[in-house]
Amino acid sequence: MNQHIDDPIPPFDDPAHEREWLVQERAMRRERLQLDPAGDDARGRRYRLLARALREPLPDALPADFAQQLARCVAAVPTRRAASGTAFEFALTLALAAALAVAAGVVVAMYGSAWLPSFVTILPTPHAPTTRWLLALAGCLGASWLLGQWQRHAQERAN
Repeated sequence: MNQHIDDPIPPFDDPAHEREWLVQERAMRRERLQLDPAGDDARGRRYRLLARALREPLPDALPADFAQQLARCVAAVPTRRAASGTAFEFALTLALAAALAVAAGVVVAMYGSAWLPSFVTILPTPHAPTTRWLLALAGCLGASWLLGQWQRHAQERAN
């Protein structure tokens, strides 16, 4: 007596998912048994093609000029981005930032008297040790930013 060798059908909550799964399994079985694809519908043929592609082994190695191809692709990306209108995007971003700054100023002017005193009590006193550390952090961040700007400017002049 032959045993049923197929996996049991998993439970499905949706009948459409079950039908789709059955079409996929039927296509994989027909491809594995190398049956004639004439009896398959369009979905079955597509799934058979996918099953055939998945059964083929992957190439063992990268192409000999893989590094050159990758370098060409990476070098071409910034030129495409620059041509896509970054000046317009920068102007829109600047306009949005200005609108947000104006809106923040209006909100502070209208409602600031109600909630600004709460923030003043949270802030450290001018002679507290925390203030010195916050100033040191701000100085380090500012120096790092200035150094990055200077390096970028020097690199642009070199190119």
